[in-house]
Amino acid sequence: MIPLVDHQFFALKVARGRMDALWAGGWRHFGPMFYRYSACETALGRQVVMPLRVRLARFVASKSQRRVLRRNADLEVRVQDVVLDRERRELFDAHRARFRENVPDALENFLGPAPGLFPCETVEVAAFHAGRLVAASYLDVGRRGASSIYAMFDPAEARRSLGIATMLWEMRFARGRGCSFYYPGYAFHEPSMFDYKKQFAAMEWFDWVGRWHPLKDKGSGAGPRGASPGRE
Repeated sequence: MIPLVDHQFFALKVARGRMDALWAGGWRHFGPMFYRYSACETALGRQVVMPLRVRLARFVASKSQRRVLRRNADLEVRVQDVVLDRERRELFDAHRARFRENVPDALENFLGPAPGLFPCETVEVAAFHAGRLVAASYLDVGRRGASSIYAMFDPAEARRSLGIATMLWEMRFARGRGCSFYYPGYAFHEPSMFDYKKQFAAMEWFDWVGRWHPLKDKGSGAGPRGASPGRE
């Protein structure tokens, strides 16, 4: 039985260790607003929220995920400070035009008002083709964990599976920083458009009473990343 959880708080700055504890307890944030909830109403009815994380020491990319990396070997991938400029906003607008429901308003809704005003360390994972930005994702970094916030890509480059690629690049960066866990956000216990998050090895889910369990014990779904406007 999943307990009913619905909490939120506001914080402008949060220490690295505290971020680790929050993620381990099922918390996420958009800008300075932190939240966690164990169920929500969707177009398909009430669904039970499933926080997810990858145990990085055990993660091995699948054959299909390795193909995605090879397909994008021609891209220049940079992990850098967050940039909120015209190029990113144009990419955001192109990406969100793919959706008909839950369309996000602005990139700042996910990140916060401006670099330097984010509640914790946040980096941008940006991919360029011949100098042109084709994908960008945003990753919070704590001491032992890293949490993915949002990803966007050029719809004209859909064949590259850049949603999957950005997750793999984020995990590679998190592992290089010495992180033990990568948090890709929420999915649902019921089948949904968020099932693309369940296809990664070493995935665990949170039971809302303080324990993490291997996702393989529940089975998992799969689907193309980018089927939703964000990673929440």
